[in-house]
Amino acid sequence: MEELIKPESIQVLVADESHERYVDTILTTIEEAAKVRGTGIAKRTHEYVANKMFEAKAVIALAKMPDGTERFAGFSYIETWGNKQYVTTSGLIVHPDFRGLGIAKKIKDLTFSLARTRWPHAKIFSLTSGKAVMKMNTQLGYLPVTFDDLTDDEAFWKGCEGCVNVGVLRERNRKFCICTAMLFDPEEHLPAKIPQEVIARIERLEGRAAHSQELRD
Repeated sequence: MEELIKPESIQVLVADESHERYVDTILTTIEEAAKVRGTGIAKRTHEYVANKMFEAKAVIALAKMPDGTERFAGFSYIETWGNKQYVTTSGLIVHPDFRGLGIAKKIKDLTFSLARTRWPHAKIFSLTSGKAVMKMNTQLGYLPVTFDDLTDDEAFWKGCEGCVNVGVLRERNRKFCICTAMLFDPEEHLPAKIPQEVIARIERLEGRAAHSQELRD
């Protein structure tokens, strides 16, 4: 595949509703990659990942093929925890057919920039067992930390229930697990620019959310 596809043929962008058609492929790719590595994953549903796209909380990479068709190449999403005091960038995956083209770094940079733009004062953390992700985190300014430094939001830790290593997490009273915890404390640094149209979309989403909250109140 690398002989057919050039890096410039890969588009990395903030996902929206039009990309829901790739969700099942994304979930299958994540699951198969975990099996190959022999590591656990926090399982996500189609609805969960689709909502991340709708909420401008996901980044997708798409490959323009020589025949003019478009294929899924990579993905990651972000989520907030602890009343938006913490943010995670999760689910980073590159399809096997498109590895070796620098896609993971571009996705990581954009998800990081998206998180920093939307929640500039939040701490960004990552739980990973992959050396490549650890390296990218380090380049962005993340530091290894203990699990005590992460969010105590129970909704986040519930996401670990679908992982094959959840038994280790429970036995260690959530102090550590197979994954390495890494944390970024906010600084003025954005490795990738968020397009103005995406920022406008985020503002519209947050405006609708605020209006809905006012109606509930």
